[in-house]
Amino acid sequence: MSSPDPQVRAARNHSTSPAVRGPVVAVTGAASGIGALLTERLAASEEIKQVIAIDERRGECAAAQWHILDVRDPAIAEKLRGADVVVHLALDLDLETDPAARSAYNVRGTQTVLTAAAAAGVHRVVLCTSAMVYGALPDNELPLSEDAELRATAEATGVGDLLEVERLARRAPRAHPGLNVTVVRPGVLVGGTDTALTRYFESPRLLVVAGSRPAWQFCHVEDLCSALEYAVLEKVEGELAVGCDGWLEQEEVEELSGIRRMELPSAVALGAAARLHRIGLTPSPAGDLAYTMYPWVVSGSRLHDAGWRPQWTNEEVLAELLAEVSGRHTVVGRRLGRKDATAAGAAGATVALLGAAAVVRRARKARRRI
Repeated sequence: MSSPDPQVRAARNHSTSPAVRGPVVAVTGAASGIGALLTERLAASEEIKQVIAIDERRGECAAAQWHILDVRDPAIAEKLRGADVVVHLALDLDLETDPAARSAYNVRGTQTVLTAAAAAGVHRVVLCTSAMVYGALPDNELPLSEDAELRATAEATGVGDLLEVERLARRAPRAHPGLNVTVVRPGVLVGGTDTALTRYFESPRLLVVAGSRPAWQFCHVEDLCSALEYAVLEKVEGELAVGCDGWLEQEEVEELSGIRRMELPSAVALGAAARLHRIGLTPSPAGDLAYTMYPWVVSGSRLHDAGWRPQWTNEEVLAELLAEVSGRHTVVGRRLGRKDATAAGAAGATVALLGAAAVVRRARKARRRI
Protein backbone atom coordinates (compact mmCIF):
# COMPACT_ATOMS: atom_id res chain seq x y z
CA MET A 1 0.00 0.00 0.00
CA SER A 2 1.51 3.32 -1.06
CA SER A 3 2.17 6.17 1.35
CA PRO A 4 -0.29 9.09 1.39
CA ASP A 5 0.51 12.14 -0.69
CA PRO A 6 2.74 14.56 1.33
CA GLN A 7 0.09 17.29 1.15
CA VAL A 8 -2.58 14.89 2.44
CA ARG A 9 -0.30 13.77 5.25
CA ALA A 10 0.39 17.42 6.22
CA ALA A 11 -3.33 18.18 6.26
CA ARG A 12 -3.99 15.16 8.51
CA ASN A 13 -1.26 16.23 10.91
CA HIS A 14 -2.68 19.78 11.04
CA SER A 15 -6.22 18.54 11.69
CA THR A 16 -5.12 16.26 14.53
CA SER A 17 -2.78 18.77 16.18
CA PRO A 18 -3.87 19.75 19.71
CA ALA A 19 -5.95 22.90 20.13
CA VAL A 20 -4.39 25.97 21.71
CA ARG A 21 -4.25 25.34 25.45
CA GLY A 22 -3.51 28.91 26.43
CA PRO A 23 -5.80 30.99 28.63
CA VAL A 24 -9.09 32.63 27.72
CA VAL A 25 -8.52 36.32 28.47
CA ALA A 26 -11.12 39.03 29.03
CA VAL A 27 -10.08 42.66 28.49
CA THR A 28 -12.17 45.57 29.78
CA GLY A 29 -11.88 48.94 28.07
CA ALA A 30 -11.05 46.97 24.92
CA ALA A 31 -12.39 49.40 22.32
CA SER A 32 -9.79 52.16 22.60
CA GLY A 33 -6.39 53.16 23.90
CA ILE A 34 -4.26 50.57 25.66
CA GLY A 35 -7.21 48.19 25.83
CA ALA A 36 -7.53 48.13 22.04
CA LEU A 37 -3.79 47.60 21.57
CA LEU A 38 -3.70 44.75 24.08
CA THR A 39 -6.81 43.11 22.62
CA GLU A 40 -5.22 43.05 19.15
CA ARG A 41 -1.95 41.75 20.57
CA LEU A 42 -3.55 38.93 22.54
CA ALA A 43 -5.89 37.97 19.68
CA ALA A 44 -2.83 37.55 17.42
CA SER A 45 -0.88 35.47 19.97
CA GLU A 46 -0.58 31.70 19.53
CA GLU A 47 -0.34 31.41 23.31
CA ILE A 48 -3.84 32.79 23.88
CA LYS A 49 -6.88 30.56 23.30
CA GLN A 50 -9.55 33.27 23.06
CA VAL A 51 -10.03 36.98 23.82
CA ILE A 52 -13.26 38.33 25.31
CA ALA A 53 -13.50 42.08 24.71
CA ILE A 54 -15.70 44.24 26.97
CA ASP A 55 -16.52 47.90 26.47
CA GLU A 56 -19.43 50.31 26.09
CA ARG A 57 -18.94 50.21 22.32
CA ARG A 58 -17.58 47.68 19.87
CA GLY A 59 -13.94 48.00 18.91
CA GLU A 60 -12.15 47.05 15.70
CA CYS A 61 -10.66 43.67 16.68
CA ALA A 62 -12.75 41.18 14.70
CA ALA A 63 -10.98 38.17 16.24
CA ALA A 64 -12.30 38.96 19.74
CA GLN A 65 -15.68 38.01 21.18
CA TRP A 66 -17.37 41.32 22.03
CA HIS A 67 -19.73 42.18 24.88
CA ILE A 68 -21.12 45.72 25.02
CA LEU A 69 -21.78 46.92 28.57
CA ASP A 70 -20.60 49.22 31.37
CA VAL A 71 -18.03 47.59 33.66
CA ARG A 72 -20.09 48.79 36.65
CA ASP A 73 -22.97 46.54 35.57
CA PRO A 74 -23.11 43.38 37.76
CA ALA A 75 -24.19 41.50 34.61
CA ILE A 76 -20.51 41.51 33.66
CA ALA A 77 -20.09 38.39 35.83
CA GLU A 78 -21.98 36.32 33.26
CA LYS A 79 -19.81 37.70 30.44
CA LEU A 80 -16.66 36.62 32.31
CA ARG A 81 -17.69 32.97 32.65
CA GLY A 82 -15.13 30.78 30.98
CA ALA A 83 -12.35 33.35 31.25
CA ASP A 84 -9.12 32.37 33.00
CA VAL A 85 -7.70 35.90 33.26
CA VAL A 86 -9.24 39.37 33.27
CA VAL A 87 -7.21 42.47 32.37
CA HIS A 88 -9.08 45.50 33.70
CA LEU A 89 -8.21 48.60 31.66
CA ALA A 90 -11.54 50.47 31.80
CA LEU A 91 -10.26 53.45 33.80
CA ASP A 92 -11.05 57.11 33.17
CA LEU A 93 -7.98 59.29 33.76
CA ASP A 94 -9.03 62.11 31.39
CA LEU A 95 -7.86 65.50 32.62
CA GLU A 96 -11.12 67.11 31.56
CA THR A 97 -13.48 64.68 33.34
CA ASP A 98 -15.26 65.88 36.47
CA PRO A 99 -13.10 64.53 39.33
CA ALA A 100 -16.03 63.21 41.37
CA ALA A 101 -17.54 61.40 38.38
CA ARG A 102 -14.13 60.05 37.41
CA SER A 103 -13.49 58.63 40.88
CA ALA A 104 -16.96 57.10 41.09
CA TYR A 105 -16.45 55.34 37.75
CA ASN A 106 -12.93 54.10 38.46
CA VAL A 107 -13.56 52.79 41.96
CA ARG A 108 -16.99 51.27 41.33
CA GLY A 109 -15.80 49.73 38.06
CA THR A 110 -12.80 48.07 39.70
CA GLN A 111 -14.90 46.81 42.61
CA THR A 112 -17.46 45.31 40.23
CA VAL A 113 -14.86 43.65 38.01
CA LEU A 114 -13.04 42.06 40.95
CA THR A 115 -16.27 40.76 42.50
CA ALA A 116 -17.61 39.55 39.14
CA ALA A 117 -14.34 37.81 38.29
CA ALA A 118 -14.44 35.89 41.58
CA ALA A 119 -18.08 34.93 41.03
CA ALA A 120 -17.33 33.74 37.49
CA GLY A 121 -14.47 31.50 38.61
CA VAL A 122 -11.70 33.62 37.06
CA HIS A 123 -8.40 32.81 38.76
CA ARG A 124 -6.40 35.96 37.92
CA VAL A 125 -7.15 39.66 37.50
CA VAL A 126 -4.51 42.04 36.10
CA LEU A 127 -4.93 45.70 37.07
CA CYS A 128 -3.02 48.65 35.62
CA THR A 129 -2.31 51.72 37.78
CA SER A 130 0.84 53.86 37.53
CA ALA A 131 4.26 54.23 39.10
CA MET A 132 2.86 57.57 40.32
CA VAL A 133 1.44 55.65 43.31
CA TYR A 134 4.95 55.54 44.78
CA GLY A 135 4.83 59.32 45.06
CA ALA A 136 7.32 61.89 43.80
CA LEU A 137 9.46 62.82 46.80
CA PRO A 138 12.91 64.37 47.25
CA ASP A 139 14.18 61.40 49.28
CA ASN A 140 13.07 58.69 46.83
CA GLU A 141 15.74 56.16 45.94
CA LEU A 142 16.90 55.97 42.34
CA PRO A 143 15.46 53.61 41.25
CA LEU A 144 12.61 52.49 43.50
CA SER A 145 12.00 48.77 43.98
CA GLU A 146 8.54 47.29 43.42
CA ASP A 147 8.26 46.75 47.17
CA ALA A 148 8.84 50.41 47.99
CA GLU A 149 6.14 52.02 50.12
CA LEU A 150 3.32 53.74 48.24
CA ARG A 151 3.75 57.29 49.53
CA ALA A 152 1.66 59.21 46.99
CA THR A 153 -1.21 61.41 48.10
CA ALA A 154 -4.46 62.18 46.29
CA GLU A 155 -3.28 65.68 45.29
CA ALA A 156 -2.37 64.83 41.67
CA THR A 157 -4.80 64.06 38.84
CA GLY A 158 -6.26 60.58 39.20
CA VAL A 159 -3.70 59.39 41.75
CA GLY A 160 -6.31 59.14 44.50
CA ASP A 161 -8.29 56.78 42.27
CA LEU A 162 -5.20 54.69 41.54
CA LEU A 163 -4.38 54.40 45.24
CA GLU A 164 -7.92 53.15 45.85
CA VAL A 165 -7.52 50.62 43.02
CA GLU A 166 -4.30 49.46 44.71
CA ARG A 167 -6.16 49.06 48.01
CA LEU A 168 -8.86 46.99 46.31
CA ALA A 169 -6.15 44.85 44.70
CA ARG A 170 -4.59 44.06 48.09
CA ARG A 171 -7.94 43.29 49.67
CA ALA A 172 -9.42 41.15 46.86
CA PRO A 173 -7.49 37.90 47.51
CA ARG A 174 -8.60 37.99 51.16
CA ALA A 175 -12.22 38.71 50.25
CA HIS A 176 -12.20 36.16 47.41
CA PRO A 177 -9.91 33.19 48.21
CA GLY A 178 -8.53 31.67 45.03
CA LEU A 179 -8.48 34.97 43.16
CA ASN A 180 -4.98 36.21 42.35
CA VAL A 181 -4.36 39.87 41.52
CA THR A 182 -1.41 41.28 39.60
CA VAL A 183 -0.83 45.05 39.49
CA VAL A 184 1.20 46.68 36.72
CA ARG A 185 2.59 50.19 37.34
CA PRO A 186 3.97 52.00 34.26
CA GLY A 187 6.12 55.13 34.28
CA VAL A 188 5.24 58.24 32.22
CA LEU A 189 3.06 56.61 29.58
CA VAL A 190 3.56 57.72 25.97
CA GLY A 191 1.90 56.64 22.73
CA GLY A 192 -1.42 58.32 22.00
CA THR A 193 -1.84 59.37 25.64
CA ASP A 194 -2.84 62.75 27.08
CA THR A 195 -1.83 63.37 30.68
CA ALA A 196 -0.55 66.23 32.81
CA LEU A 197 2.94 64.79 32.30
CA THR A 198 2.75 64.60 28.49
CA ARG A 199 1.29 68.13 28.43
CA TYR A 200 4.39 69.31 30.29
CA PHE A 201 6.21 69.01 26.95
CA GLU A 202 3.62 71.16 25.16
CA SER A 203 4.70 74.27 27.09
CA PRO A 204 6.76 77.09 25.55
CA ARG A 205 9.32 76.55 28.33
CA LEU A 206 9.93 73.58 30.60
CA LEU A 207 8.99 74.71 34.09
CA VAL A 208 11.70 73.77 36.58
CA VAL A 209 11.11 74.45 40.26
CA ALA A 210 14.21 75.82 41.95
CA GLY A 211 15.92 73.29 44.21
CA SER A 212 14.15 70.27 42.69
CA ARG A 213 15.82 67.30 41.01
CA PRO A 214 13.57 65.80 38.33
CA ALA A 215 14.31 62.39 36.83
CA TRP A 216 12.34 61.26 33.79
CA GLN A 217 11.48 57.64 33.05
CA PHE A 218 9.09 56.94 30.20
CA CYS A 219 7.07 53.88 29.24
CA HIS A 220 5.87 53.32 25.69
CA VAL A 221 2.38 51.81 25.38
CA GLU A 222 3.84 48.95 23.31
CA ASP A 223 6.14 48.01 26.19
CA LEU A 224 3.23 48.25 28.62
CA CYS A 225 1.20 45.87 26.46
CA SER A 226 4.04 43.35 26.31
CA ALA A 227 4.38 43.56 30.12
CA LEU A 228 0.63 42.99 30.50
CA GLU A 229 0.94 39.95 28.23
CA TYR A 230 3.66 38.58 30.50
CA ALA A 231 1.26 38.94 33.42
CA VAL A 232 -1.58 37.30 31.49
CA LEU A 233 0.60 34.29 30.67
CA GLU A 234 1.68 34.10 34.34
CA LYS A 235 5.34 34.51 33.46
CA VAL A 236 5.45 37.02 36.32
CA GLU A 237 3.05 38.03 39.08
CA GLY A 238 2.61 40.33 42.05
CA GLU A 239 3.27 44.06 41.90
CA LEU A 240 5.15 44.97 38.75
CA ALA A 241 6.77 48.24 37.71
CA VAL A 242 7.38 48.82 34.01
CA GLY A 243 9.28 51.43 32.05
CA CYS A 244 12.37 52.10 29.99
CA ASP A 245 15.69 51.13 31.48
CA GLY A 246 17.25 53.95 33.48
CA TRP A 247 16.20 57.58 33.39
CA LEU A 248 16.98 61.02 32.00
CA GLU A 249 18.10 63.99 34.08
CA GLN A 250 16.34 67.31 33.47
CA GLU A 251 19.38 68.70 31.65
CA GLU A 252 19.33 65.72 29.26
CA VAL A 253 15.63 66.23 28.60
CA GLU A 254 16.21 69.90 27.78
CA GLU A 255 19.12 69.08 25.47
CA LEU A 256 17.19 66.34 23.63
CA SER A 257 13.98 68.34 23.35
CA GLY A 258 15.55 71.68 22.49
CA ILE A 259 13.06 73.36 24.85
CA ARG A 260 14.62 75.83 27.27
CA ARG A 261 13.76 75.90 30.93
CA MET A 262 12.07 78.56 33.04
CA GLU A 263 13.16 78.22 36.65
CA LEU A 264 10.82 79.53 39.34
CA PRO A 265 10.81 79.47 43.14
CA SER A 266 8.72 76.66 44.61
CA ALA A 267 6.26 79.01 46.33
CA VAL A 268 5.61 80.93 43.10
CA ALA A 269 5.15 77.85 40.89
CA LEU A 270 2.99 75.89 43.33
CA GLY A 271 0.98 78.94 44.36
CA ALA A 272 0.22 79.92 40.77
CA ALA A 273 -0.75 76.36 39.83
CA ALA A 274 -3.07 76.10 42.84
CA ARG A 275 -4.77 79.43 42.12
CA LEU A 276 -5.29 78.72 38.43
CA HIS A 277 -6.77 75.30 39.20
CA ARG A 278 -8.99 76.71 41.95
CA ILE A 279 -10.62 79.24 39.62
CA GLY A 280 -11.07 76.60 36.94
CA LEU A 281 -8.56 77.85 34.36
CA THR A 282 -6.42 74.70 34.35
CA PRO A 283 -7.35 71.01 34.74
CA SER A 284 -4.15 70.15 36.60
CA PRO A 285 -4.00 70.58 40.39
CA ALA A 286 -0.78 71.78 41.98
CA GLY A 287 -0.04 68.21 43.05
CA ASP A 288 0.81 67.31 39.44
CA LEU A 289 3.89 69.55 39.67
CA ALA A 290 5.53 67.23 42.21
CA TYR A 291 5.98 64.62 39.46
CA THR A 292 8.05 67.12 37.47
CA MET A 293 10.07 68.12 40.55
CA TYR A 294 11.21 64.90 42.24
CA PRO A 295 12.15 61.38 41.09
CA TRP A 296 9.76 58.41 40.93
CA VAL A 297 11.88 56.14 38.73
CA VAL A 298 11.26 52.38 39.10
CA SER A 299 13.60 49.43 38.62
CA GLY A 300 11.23 46.93 36.97
CA SER A 301 13.33 44.12 38.44
CA ARG A 302 10.55 41.52 38.60
CA LEU A 303 9.79 41.78 34.90
CA HIS A 304 13.50 41.77 34.08
CA ASP A 305 14.05 38.66 36.21
CA ALA A 306 11.27 36.95 34.24
CA GLY A 307 13.05 37.71 30.96
CA TRP A 308 11.05 40.76 29.85
CA ARG A 309 12.92 43.68 28.28
CA PRO A 310 11.64 47.07 27.06
CA GLN A 311 11.90 47.58 23.31
CA TRP A 312 12.06 51.38 23.69
CA THR A 313 14.67 53.63 25.31
CA ASN A 314 13.88 56.82 27.21
CA GLU A 315 15.47 58.82 24.39
CA GLU A 316 13.29 57.12 21.76
CA VAL A 317 10.08 57.57 23.73
CA LEU A 318 10.84 61.23 24.39
CA ALA A 319 11.38 61.74 20.65
CA GLU A 320 8.00 60.13 19.90
CA LEU A 321 6.31 62.25 22.57
CA LEU A 322 7.77 65.45 21.12
CA ALA A 323 6.53 64.44 17.66
CA GLU A 324 3.04 63.75 19.05
CA VAL A 325 2.70 67.10 20.84
CA SER A 326 4.21 69.20 18.06
CA GLY A 327 1.93 72.14 17.31
CA ARG A 328 0.08 71.96 20.61
CA HIS A 329 0.31 74.78 23.14
CA THR A 330 -0.22 74.27 26.85
CA VAL A 331 0.37 76.48 29.88
CA VAL A 332 0.12 75.05 33.39
CA GLY A 333 -1.75 72.03 32.06
CA ARG A 334 -4.34 73.98 30.03
CA ARG A 335 -4.27 73.40 26.29
CA LEU A 336 -4.69 76.63 24.32
CA GLY A 337 -6.13 77.44 20.93
CA ARG A 338 -3.97 79.16 18.32
CA LYS A 339 -5.16 82.67 19.28
CA ASP A 340 -4.59 82.06 22.99
CA ALA A 341 -1.15 80.61 22.33
CA THR A 342 -0.15 83.70 20.34
CA ALA A 343 -1.30 85.96 23.17
CA ALA A 344 0.58 83.91 25.74
CA GLY A 345 3.74 83.97 23.66
CA ALA A 346 3.50 87.73 23.21
CA ALA A 347 3.13 88.18 26.94
CA GLY A 348 6.42 86.39 27.45
CA ALA A 349 7.46 82.94 28.68
CA THR A 350 7.22 83.82 32.36
CA VAL A 351 3.64 85.00 32.07
CA ALA A 352 2.78 81.96 29.97
CA LEU A 353 4.09 79.58 32.58
CA LEU A 354 2.21 81.35 35.32
CA GLY A 355 -1.08 80.92 33.52
CA ALA A 356 -1.23 82.92 30.31
CA ALA A 357 -2.17 86.43 31.37
CA ALA A 358 -4.23 86.96 28.25
CA VAL A 359 -6.38 83.93 29.05
CA VAL A 360 -6.78 84.99 32.68
CA ARG A 361 -7.92 88.50 31.68
CA ARG A 362 -10.40 87.09 29.20
CA ALA A 363 -11.88 84.75 31.83
CA ARG A 364 -12.24 87.62 34.33
CA LYS A 365 -14.05 89.79 31.77
CA ALA A 366 -16.38 86.91 30.97
CA ARG A 367 -17.24 86.47 34.65
CA ARG A 368 -18.03 90.20 35.02
CA ARG A 369 -20.54 90.00 32.16
CA ILE A 370 -22.43 87.14 33.84
